Amino acid sequence: MGIVEDRIIESIKVKENILNDTTLIELINKAGQKVKKTFENGGNVFLCGNGGSASDSIHIAAELSGRFQKERKSLPALSLNADIAALTAISNDYSYEQVFERILSGIVHERDALIGISTSGNSENVYRAFVEAKRHGATTIGLLGKDGGKINEVADIAIVVPGNNTARIQESHIMIGHIICEIAEEDYE
Repeated sequence: MGIVEDRIIESIKVKENILNDTTLIELINKAGQKVKKTFENGGNVFLCGNGGSASDSIHIAAELSGRFQKERKSLPALSLNADIAALTAISNDYSYEQVFERILSGIVHERDALIGISTSGNSENVYRAFVEAKRHGATTIGLLGKDGGKINEVADIAIVVPGNNTARIQESHIMIGHIICEIAEEDYE
């Protein structure tokens, strides 16, 4: 077999491991239901991540605010990664470790939810965002990898993709994000 077949098989194996883990399946459903409830209760869903996870946070927020599987009203979701001016100004004036924490401090409320994406589970700025969101009473959902890192310890719902390969973890994060979107939009017109 070649590289193409090997990578597809690796991706399938990670997803099979998720499928065969009833606890992970329950956590993914719980996250989807929590996001759905957040919208029903008039809350917002914020997302954040670094690198590829930053792009994933923007993608998932767009699926929620636009549409995922069906025509429906826009759902209030925002990726903290989408505001380049805020990212660069806060990073310059404070630090990159504080960037998401600082943005959230002015907008997050107890009715809201934060989805933080980190393949290592140790991204300092995502970790600090979780601490800030929890300080305001918001629900925190982690899409994590490897051993879940320190974010695993503070997340209300920690979905830790089994594996150590960053690319395979990211592929699974997008799948899980899409599942959360589908659950969240199921009752909306």
